[in-house]
Amino acid sequence: MSQQQPGSSNRRYTLNRPSATGSIVIQRTPEALPSQARQPLPTPTGQPPYHLALDNVLTPAQMQAISAAGKMVFHIVGDTGGVKAPQSQEIVVMHMDTDLSVTDPTARPVFFYHLGDVVYYYGQASEYYSQFYEPYMHYAAPILGIPGNHDGDLIDTSVPSLAAFVENFCATTPHLSTESGDSGRDTMTQPNVYWTLDTPFITFVGMYTNVPEGGWVDANQTAWLASELTNAPQDKALIVAMHHPIYSADVYHSGSAYMSQLLDNAIQQTNRIPDAVFAGHVHNYQRFTRSLNGRDIPYIVAGAGGYWNLHYMMQPQGQPIQTPYPMPNAGVTLESYLDNRHGYMRMEATAQTLKGEYYSVPRPQESWNAPAQLVDSFTLDLTQHKVS
Repeated sequence: MSQQQPGSSNRRYTLNRPSATGSIVIQRTPEALPSQARQPLPTPTGQPPYHLALDNVLTPAQMQAISAAGKMVFHIVGDTGGVKAPQSQEIVVMHMDTDLSVTDPTARPVFFYHLGDVVYYYGQASEYYSQFYEPYMHYAAPILGIPGNHDGDLIDTSVPSLAAFVENFCATTPHLSTESGDSGRDTMTQPNVYWTLDTPFITFVGMYTNVPEGGWVDANQTAWLASELTNAPQDKALIVAMHHPIYSADVYHSGSAYMSQLLDNAIQQTNRIPDAVFAGHVHNYQRFTRSLNGRDIPYIVAGAGGYWNLHYMMQPQGQPIQTPYPMPNAGVTLESYLDNRHGYMRMEATAQTLKGEYYSVPRPQESWNAPAQLVDSFTLDLTQHKVS
């Protein structure tokens, strides 16, 4: 089928197959799927342009420590909800907890940015204690993020889409929600379900790509995205986060041609290129490098944060992909992936670089106390816009 313009319909992906030459397709064109209908967005709890500064989340002492160190460390991953088998989520959290207790205080992550799908299978308030508050009870850092399709999906249509996400992530003031139980974790005060996090070294533009497979973004958010790209500080890294990935070589979802076109339209309109693009939705880890206007842009899928079922990669000509793997999309290379273990990312930002490390964790049947394993690492030079 021909590619439709962004916003033209609800969609699902057609089945993706290796081409006759054995190469793989990493973006699919969606079709309508009534069971994954687009949902209306909740009323924002803050004022446009929906910004939250990190110094409203961390203590003054923490902000001073970031400034003195000249760097900021954080976790990022999505698709964490342990709805059917919680062990994988618990193992990931245990190893993230370990990162918070390293000897060097400047190496400790100061927050966790969640890439969506906090709870499964539907974003009901009743799922938040078992899939969010209890697992992260001992994670002693703020958790911020964007919703995923499962957070906005509905089974009880008497409750508006994303009502529980708004209650727990977009409260007007921090408080202990009903869902938090005995965890002691306050709600976050994000101003909207799409919003921008301002930090000393990075501007995070976080999108909400709704429920339909491949994503859907309304006209208001599309205009907001262009405005945020235009107005983002030039002296900081610019990260765009979305739940549905633009590129993915997995066998289940693949990437979204719709989201690719939407972001590229915003880039062309504003002449501002993000330094990196993060997504979840696909339950594995993949890192792509896109070459655009002489710049290297990491496009990262980090969706193996705890949901029990992993998504495996396509195998051109019946063999595992050997990286680096040039993709059919011009200028896109798959640099690294891991599709058979859960894991998480540890990121470090300075004024000159954005460094990423992806760690895998033991499987539930293995010793949970075995160390997390470094699987992939990269450094993006923010002055030369090159990845090494």
